[in-house]
Amino acid sequence: ISRYDHLLLVYNIPIYLHFVYAFFSVNRKRWLVPAAYLFSFSLMFFTQSQLYLIGSYKYYFGFFAKGGPLFYLFFSMNSLALLYCLYLSERQIKEETNPVKRNQIKYIFLGFGVYAILALLNVLPMSGIEIYPFGNFGFIPMIILAFGVLKHDLLDMGFLIRKGMVYSLITGFLMAFYAFLVVAFDMIFKGFKISDFFFFPVFLFLIILFIFIPVKEKVQVAIDRIFFKGKYDYQKTLKDISQAMRSVLDMEEIVNLIIDTVINSMHLTNVSVALWSEEEEAFRVHSVKGEHEKNVKEIELRLESPLIALLVRQKRELFRHDIEERNEWMSNKRECLRQLGYLHASLIVPMIFNNSVKGFISLGYKKSGDLYTSEDLELLQTLANQSSISIENARSYRTIEDLNKNLEMKIQARTKELERALLEKERTQEQLIRSESLAAVGQLVAGVAHELNNPLSSVSSLIQSTVQSLEEKDVKGGYEGEIIDDLRFTLKELRRAKEIIASLLDISRQTKVYTEPVNINTVVKDALRVLYNQYKRYEVEIVEEFHEDIPEIKGNFANLGQVCLNIIKNSIQEVKGNAGNITLRTGFDQKGSRVIFECTDTGKGIPPSTIKDIFKPFFTTKEVGTGTGLGLYISHEIVKRHKGDIFVFSTPGKGTTFRVELPVENNVTIQAESGKGT
Repeated sequence: ISRYDHLLLVYNIPIYLHFVYAFFSVNRKRWLVPAAYLFSFSLMFFTQSQLYLIGSYKYYFGFFAKGGPLFYLFFSMNSLALLYCLYLSERQIKEETNPVKRNQIKYIFLGFGVYAILALLNVLPMSGIEIYPFGNFGFIPMIILAFGVLKHDLLDMGFLIRKGMVYSLITGFLMAFYAFLVVAFDMIFKGFKISDFFFFPVFLFLIILFIFIPVKEKVQVAIDRIFFKGKYDYQKTLKDISQAMRSVLDMEEIVNLIIDTVINSMHLTNVSVALWSEEEEAFRVHSVKGEHEKNVKEIELRLESPLIALLVRQKRELFRHDIEERNEWMSNKRECLRQLGYLHASLIVPMIFNNSVKGFISLGYKKSGDLYTSEDLELLQTLANQSSISIENARSYRTIEDLNKNLEMKIQARTKELERALLEKERTQEQLIRSESLAAVGQLVAGVAHELNNPLSSVSSLIQSTVQSLEEKDVKGGYEGEIIDDLRFTLKELRRAKEIIASLLDISRQTKVYTEPVNINTVVKDALRVLYNQYKRYEVEIVEEFHEDIPEIKGNFANLGQVCLNIIKNSIQEVKGNAGNITLRTGFDQKGSRVIFECTDTGKGIPPSTIKDIFKPFFTTKEVGTGTGLGLYISHEIVKRHKGDIFVFSTPGKGTTFRVELPVENNVTIQAESGKGT
């Protein structure tokens, strides 16, 4: 090793220390840098003396210098400076929050640190230890540093190197291809020197022009795979997100699509999207992904804030480092940086629609430490423009959707009002049914009282005469038979009174239950028994044709009794005074599983112009004061509540038939008529 090399090697200490101080902007102990330069400058004069190098060793790999006392002093000081620089680098890595800066420190730490360690290990062969000098492997850390410069753009040269490599390789390939063609043509066309003809360069130019684009693309792909692995495909990313946004009308989905595309393609620490809110008159972070999600999601920036004012005024992307380097508007600079800090953003891209900022995309740092390239900005600007249009479309769609929802809510409210009206109608109908039922019972009380008065009067007379007979002293055995007959007659009349009272109670009972087992024969008989006093004075013949094995139905006994009362009473009023007859008939339709009740009279009938209105409320053909017009209407409503049907068939001059059909529940068994149903 030449002694002249050490004239410069002794300056490793101050140069390395100076670089670390400058790169990390270290302000404390800056006196160490000039002190190191002074030490190296002083030592430089001794590098050519025996105090620094005293000879050489002969090893298997050749001769190597033998260190003197001052060399070991240099080695000691160099080791201390290296350890101190490594300490500063390691501490800076921990304290640095900027991923770009942190990544640069790592590569500086690995590149220069490993190189310095390998150089220091040369002390081993210089001390007589026969080992190959590690300093000769110093090219390895330099390759690592070069890789960092190329891949992570440590010195902002990545884009130039990338393009330079592409075009350098293309140029070399085309030159080789051109030379190959010249040699090949000269060999094929010997003696003609075809390369000297004027058309030959034109011919080659056309060939090169034809193959340039595909060759460039192939070389670009190869270089990206080797040196730029992990870079996104700008065109493919833009095409994919454009197709996805085309069919999305949900704002939340659009925002998530923007964030996922950016954070996955560029591998950022965090991405957030803020949108303008008309209600709050501010930009509010709508969604965020990555680090610091909780802190960023609640941020709200108004128009008067310095960062938003700058963004709205410039209507273009804002870089954090651009703001840091500006000296103007110093009063707002600190506030802008503070707001960028809240967003954890190194870049802000506005979303512009109709020349107005409708939102912005806030981007953190790249996890790789790379800086944003022109392709990144082109993608982000295109994405921001497309997303602003999609978001405005989504807002318009949401407005229309909200109008539809409001309309639906109004319809629902109106429906509820109608439901309440229907419920009120049902309550009114229920009250009408009860009122009509009570009115009918009141009309029947006089007749029933007369019916009860006859048997009770008879019983009272017989009991009195029997008591007198028994009290007479000359009572003889001949009177015993008469007394027994009188008592039997009394018992019969009492039973008759009991039956009338029971029928009246059954028909007048007010309940809301529609699940009672009801025998229609019993209902008709009770109604007929209650109405007996109304038709016994007239020449009216009642014909009963009851189906003996009729099944029970589920319903309300009292309400069905009111239906029978209304229908039979109307028939009695039609035939009274005309010596007519009324036929009461029950039956069972097995095919339709329905119980049938029919009331046919031989009255004067109902005109066709009137029959269509007889079930309407308050419609009556009777004289004023003799009818309310609610009897058949209430009967119709009661039948409908039992899920049945009521029909009327009439022939003017011949009579009328009312027919009631009621469904039989499947779980009700057919029973023979046995007395009265309850």
